[in-house]
Amino acid sequence: MKNWITAAAVIVAGLATAAGPAAAQSGEASKGQRVFNTQCRSCHTLEKDGAQATGPNLHGLFGRKAGTSAGYAYSDAMKNSGIVWDEATLAEYNRDPKGKVPGTKMLYNGVKNGGQLADLVAYLKEATK
Repeated sequence: MKNWITAAAVIVAGLATAAGPAAAQSGEASKGQRVFNTQCRSCHTLEKDGAQATGPNLHGLFGRKAGTSAGYAYSDAMKNSGIVWDEATLAEYNRDPKGKVPGTKMLYNGVKNGGQLADLVAYLKEATK
């Protein structure tokens, strides 16, 4: 019986580990748009040549080095972070902005719900092209 319980625990742990990264990367853009509109739009724009607001315009975000969008006054912490935005770095930053980049100007506390975070990243990947 003890061996069966140990084997079951190993299988469950393996499945959880295997599903974790995949789940974090497979969000729904339509749901992510709602997350963006309710939690991000007040500070960020997405349109090409869109305005810099309280936060920077996010058009062309993926593949761009953090702190380099022209026309926005980034914190030294963001400019020196060395981040290049992709799905993983964007998810990590938006989960805990101050934890990922101490000294960032972003006042937002982050998206704590993993599903909403995956949806937001999926939306931004499409909407910032």
